[in-house]
Amino acid sequence: MIADKQDFCFCTYAGGSTYRTFAKNLINDIQKYAPGISIIIFTDKPDDFTTFSHALVYKHERKGVLHYHERRFAIAKALSMFKSCMYIDADVRICAPFVRREWLPGITARSCCDMKKHFQKRMDNSNPNLTQVIRKYNFVKLLAQKIGVDLEQEEVKWIYEFLFVVTQDSGKELEFLEYWDKLALYCELKGLNKHPAYAMGLAATKAGLKVRHDVMDGIDFMDDRIEKIRISTGESQVDTKKTLMQAQYQIEYAKKSLFQEVKTKIITKIEYIYYYFRLAIKTVIQDYSFYYDSEVF
Repeated sequence: MIADKQDFCFCTYAGGSTYRTFAKNLINDIQKYAPGISIIIFTDKPDDFTTFSHALVYKHERKGVLHYHERRFAIAKALSMFKSCMYIDADVRICAPFVRREWLPGITARSCCDMKKHFQKRMDNSNPNLTQVIRKYNFVKLLAQKIGVDLEQEEVKWIYEFLFVVTQDSGKELEFLEYWDKLALYCELKGLNKHPAYAMGLAATKAGLKVRHDVMDGIDFMDDRIEKIRISTGESQVDTKKTLMQAQYQIEYAKKSLFQEVKTKIITKIEYIYYYFRLAIKTVIQDYSFYYDSEVF
């Protein structure tokens, strides 16, 4: 079934100069391969996107310590305007015409699996260090307990956060975002700043929002991390998306002077300290018992 243009949009979060540059390429890809479909951009500097009239750009001031969980705000905005939204990381490229389709209520993920199986696989591989994996698993169990989810008994999905669709489901999607918000802040306070996959899966379970796996045949994309795996397993050829991968590399690892590198490191450190203590103060006031009355693994 062909979906109505106004029922669906793309969205992404682009914080920092590198990811704003990535997002510009993504906007151009969407204009080329999915004309007529809106893309919502949440960013720290909307002025960087003034020439992209076909993008809906909103200023967003970071609420957490790092950028990884901030995508939830772009998704919330998208769902206030459209029935379904596809969150796609700013550094992902679209490589061919996008096939419109209808999305089922809930979350449709390009990559997901059972949370317990995800951890068991990591434990079996012991990569990274087994102790670190066990420590993270215990932390995720604590997260689950915080919102009344039994990780051992209930079906909880680990959702790879780079590409997924959220579709309205009688308000369950709003509950999902609310639980994700609380878990995101808790994760950031405890140092799990990256990998929203854990908080997302737990929040979806608590909200009763269905999570489905879908290979998404209708979207040909390039994510450099996944492409490297595809190449190593023989699923893709080195030259297939070589130009796009080189372009991504040049953006992410652009040459800087020694002064620029030192300046960036100092600013990053200062920002981390500032955002961490700002969040700590906020959460003490907001809900002390939720964020601080527990053992930290």
